[in-house]
Order: sequence, then C-alpha cells, then structure tokens
Amino acid sequence: MNDFNFSGIAFAGTILTDIIKEISTYPEKGMLVNIKRETQAVGGLVPNTAINLKKLDASMRVAAIGKVGDDENGRFILSCLKKNGIETDKIVKDSNYSTSFTDVMTEAPTGVRTFFYKRGADAYLDISEFNVKSLDVKILHIGYLSMLTLLEENDSEYGITLARLLSSVRTRGIKTSIDMVSNADSNLAELAPFVLPQCDYLILNEIEAEKISKLELSGKVCPDSFLEASRRLMDLGVREKVVIHAPEGASILNKDGTFTFLGSLILPEGYIKGSVGAGDSFAAGTLYGIYNNASDKEILDVATSAAAASLACSDSISGMLPLNELIKLSERYERRDFSC
Repeated sequence: MNDFNFSGIAFAGTILTDIIKEISTYPEKGMLVNIKRETQAVGGLVPNTAINLKKLDASMRVAAIGKVGDDENGRFILSCLKKNGIETDKIVKDSNYSTSFTDVMTEAPTGVRTFFYKRGADAYLDISEFNVKSLDVKILHIGYLSMLTLLEENDSEYGITLARLLSSVRTRGIKTSIDMVSNADSNLAELAPFVLPQCDYLILNEIEAEKISKLELSGKVCPDSFLEASRRLMDLGVREKVVIHAPEGASILNKDGTFTFLGSLILPEGYIKGSVGAGDSFAAGTLYGIYNNASDKEILDVATSAAAASLACSDSISGMLPLNELIKLSERYERRDFSC
C-alpha cells in the first residue's frame, strides 16, 4: 500500500453511447412523432461522471474502469474519454460483446427523457478486471446497480460479487461510493442490503431511494421525507453519507445524524434542453466536495449547481462548467424553499 500515491477518483461500471433523439412529445402506443434532431454522445456512469468531474476541476486525477466492445461505439467512447483527460488504461476491449447503447428520447421543452437500453460489454465487467491491488485512488465510485450482470451474481460470503469487490477496495483504504439507476425492471431493494454495508457514500435519486426505503418520495419532495428515507438507507449499512437528489432539491445525512437539505436552483423558462446527464453531474459535484472535505452545505451547493449546468444541454457532458462558473451560476438564480 505504501508503494502507491493514492489520489483522485476512479469511476467504474456502465459505459455506453447515447443516441439522443429530440422529440416534441412522447407518443401514445401506436402513434407517430417526428424526431427533430439526433446526436451521438457518451453515456453511462463512467463517461458521464468522470468527464463532468474533470470539467469541474481540470487538475483532478480521474480514472475510468469498465468494458467496451471492439467496435465503432467503443472507439468513440475511448476517444472522448482520452480527449477529456481521463485515464483509460483500465478499460477492457472485449470482442465477444458489442458496446452498450441507449436510444434516448428527450422531450422539448421540458427535457424529460426516456431510455431504451441495449445491454452490452459493460454489463460483463468482472471482479478480476478491477485488479484491486493496483488501484491507487482515494475514492472508487461504481454504478449503476442493477445493470452490472457479473458483479451482481451470487457470492456465498458477501451475498453478491459487487459486495466482495467493495470490501476488497475498502481493505486498501479506498473509500467506496455507489450510484443507482431508475430502471423499471430493477431489483434495487433486493441488491441494496448486500452492497450498502460495504459503501461509504450512497448517491441516488428520489425514485431509487423510494424503491429501497419503501417510502413515497416522488412528487412529494420535503426535507422530512428525505430525512426519513435517508435514515432507512443508513440503517441498511451505509458507512458515512446518504445523498438523495431530486429535481426540486437534495439532501445529505451523515452517520452521526446531521442532516442538510438544499433546494435546487429556479431556472428560467427555456433554460432546460435535456436532463440526460443531470444525475451524473450531481454525483460529480458531490464527489468533488467530499474529496475536498467541503461542508455538506457546500457539497450540495456545488452538486445542485452542476446538475443545473447540465440541464442547459441535451447531452450528458456539454453543459458542465468549471467550479468558478458553477459558483456564478449558483449566485445568479434563487433556490427553492421547502417546508413540510
């Protein structure tokens, strides 16, 4: 362990391309709607969060861990990561699988998006391909839970393989962070009890928090409800921080019971071009704050501002701003005020 200089953050898990299709409204079954514009962009936790963090602070060391196919989409992702200064030596090319992709239907002007996902190489990332003994970062952030096929296989000692991986990472003194996905077919409630005891930081949205905590949060954002959901998640074993975010605001609960809630920025009409990368931008801002020992209020300020910046563009990375610009964005708009 003393042979390594532990610095920076590594992002592991889903890696894919997004084919973003802007539409005026989502059609009913059997109906037709025109696609106004189509663009290709990187997608998935690894490219989204890694690149957004690097854009937030170009001096940060950021590494990517995952698997792509030996195909055009895989080459596009690797090129984009390298262009943005992300370390890619731990990304595996596997000719047995195609690179994962999503068709993303983005409704204008609300930015609401719907994903159609084709599972590929990233789902078959194996624990052995992490080479944990060579990891030399301060934080490993991994996701999305319920989309990592091999890492979610049964493990006789830890319940699932991902929990074993996280335990081995923590043994090296590296903090672990987990992100979820709002998947209609997800089994988050079944997977979470295995994973959360090996997780230092849990970052998830209100829909995912609702699935695991069994509390109704969607459409009822309130500090008290977020606190109760966070407590239930903490009781499942999270070691340090539970972070929940929603379009209306976000919260942090610490192991010592301290709780902070911050409303999101009130953005002007026409500002939002897409929400495809808002959650990952929020996670990048959260991890940046944690890495730099910021207060919970400061963490949420940066994270919610990062999410707001992301909303200005239709893809997952183009909207992110450096820290000084995020601060200006936070000062430009008022925040939502909540009481229960």
